[in-house]
Amino acid sequence: MIPAAFGYARAESLDEAFDLMSKNGPDAKLLAGGHSLLPMMKLRLATPSMLIDISRVPGLDLISASGDRITVGALATHAAIADSERIRQAAPALHDAAGEIGDMQVRNRGTIGGACAHADPAADYPAALLALDAAFTIRTRSGTSTVNASDFFRGMFETALEPDAVLTEISFGSAPHSAYVKFPHPASHYAVVGIAVKLDLQGSTIAAARVAITGVGDRTFRATGVERALSGVAVRDDQAIRSACVGAAAGVEPRSDVFASGAYRSAMADVYTVRAIGAAAAR
Repeated sequence: MIPAAFGYARAESLDEAFDLMSKNGPDAKLLAGGHSLLPMMKLRLATPSMLIDISRVPGLDLISASGDRITVGALATHAAIADSERIRQAAPALHDAAGEIGDMQVRNRGTIGGACAHADPAADYPAALLALDAAFTIRTRSGTSTVNASDFFRGMFETALEPDAVLTEISFGSAPHSAYVKFPHPASHYAVVGIAVKLDLQGSTIAAARVAITGVGDRTFRATGVERALSGVAVRDDQAIRSACVGAAAGVEPRSDVFASGAYRSAMADVYTVRAIGAAAAR
């Protein structure tokens, strides 16, 4: 549990971070809260030659709103998101996810940007942000680009971030009828199965839905079959909702480990999708 030798430098601005990244090459890694990267380093699953600490770059931890659009800085901590009344009202799925991460110490240090850049297949944020159809703002020395959540998360520990890029903020529209629920692993608190749901309601009828699942496959994915089956269903029609959620993880090769088999994860995806829909509809 001892990491390989590495250097350390603290960047006081994005420009300084870009300078350090250019100087140290692709073996350098950005450090935000550290709760994703440092455990990997202790296991020597990651062996960066240099850590570039961006945790004190000003302005990257802000939570703001413009109209019905919410923007969360990449350095916003899990605790700040969980404590934000604006997030709780406008995007309760993200609020739910932030409050479910780790324990108090992890939530006080870990950041949304670091967690998303890490892209653990059992992480909570990817499902919430995929359901919210979030946009990720990425900065390089040459400019700024925006990537949708569906294109940002590419696979197990793989994202659209290039080695010379920094995730600076995440934005999404207001989604008051949204929720995230999960079956947490009792030791790690990562999702054995996690479900995020965003509902567009017309009266008491589901006009459209976005359902995202984490913990089951090697990446977060949309349950498009469930989404189609929910269209036009009354939110109080429990039987129709349960029927729509059968086979929520269909078409995805489920992961198995010593705690839960792939078959169990697939079965629990159905159960927790029903629960997430109920939670979203009740808001």
